[in-house]
Amino acid sequence: MKTITTRLIASLIPLFAIFWIGVYWLTTDLIAFQKQPILITESQALQVESGISVIKLAQQLEEQGLIVDSWKMKYLVKLEPKLASIKVGYYQIMPSDTLATLFKRLRLGQEAVFTLTLIEGKSIKEWQQALAKSKHLVVGEDDFNQILIANGDTSGLPEGKFYPETFHYHAGDSVQTVLQRSFDMMQMSLKQAWEGRDADLALNSPYELLIIASIIEKETGKPEERNWVSAVFNNRLKKGMRLQTDPTVIYGMGDRYKGNITRKDLRETTAFNTYKIDGLPPTPIAAPSRASLFAAANPAKVDYLYFVSRNDGTHVFSATLKEHNRAVNEFQRKRK
Repeated sequence: MKTITTRLIASLIPLFAIFWIGVYWLTTDLIAFQKQPILITESQALQVESGISVIKLAQQLEEQGLIVDSWKMKYLVKLEPKLASIKVGYYQIMPSDTLATLFKRLRLGQEAVFTLTLIEGKSIKEWQQALAKSKHLVVGEDDFNQILIANGDTSGLPEGKFYPETFHYHAGDSVQTVLQRSFDMMQMSLKQAWEGRDADLALNSPYELLIIASIIEKETGKPEERNWVSAVFNNRLKKGMRLQTDPTVIYGMGDRYKGNITRKDLRETTAFNTYKIDGLPPTPIAAPSRASLFAAANPAKVDYLYFVSRNDGTHVFSATLKEHNRAVNEFQRKRK
């Protein structure tokens, strides 16, 4: 009996050896299969549709010439069942990807991320043009006002109420999800600026602060000048002087503005012509940055009432009309 058992075991040993060698070979081959690079030289989009299996997806990738030996995916899934759990979405295949790194992203649902930059100093109309060109973002007809309404603002005046920033989103997201974040950020920044305002500020509400901040944003791009520009406007308001600022005139002209303001434009009475109206225009004229919000809330302690461009991005500030006219003659009329 022992002899028969010994002979049986002896005969099975080669079979077991062959079996385990086969298992080792297959495992090694499947590991190598996962490590194969995706055959692309530049980024490529990949849309994973609902109901597709990981095996079918691998076949599609091979049909597109991106991988080879897709049949091995069937055995790889048996070896690692978690690989079958890919998530629906819009992904980006990178030139540095291997099959393993790609399918890990699909399993974790790490979809492609897109960016949208809402630039400071731009109007809602300009932002709408940028939104219309955004990739994979669902844009509606009246998204800005829809956000206002959703937050209890029925004014129909979205200008200046959204924060300029770079936002991230996924394919298929609604623009309203982005705009809600922008709105919330502006509300928070405006609240902080208003609460930290100077006691001598000639403004009556956070909305008035928003209006002045938007004008500061359009008047200068120099960080060191923002508080001085703010001081000029604050000093003028305290004295009952008109703001007399060109950016508001331009905003009121709308599409009529072609790059120059004429004397006729300055004489025209519009809600935004601060050469003709007292006090502030009715709304902001652009999206102010956080820096402009805080400059509007904290004007510099100077007695300036005027400023004029040097035509190099900086300005000359003056406390008297005589000083201002001298600067205008030098830098605008080229007379000394």
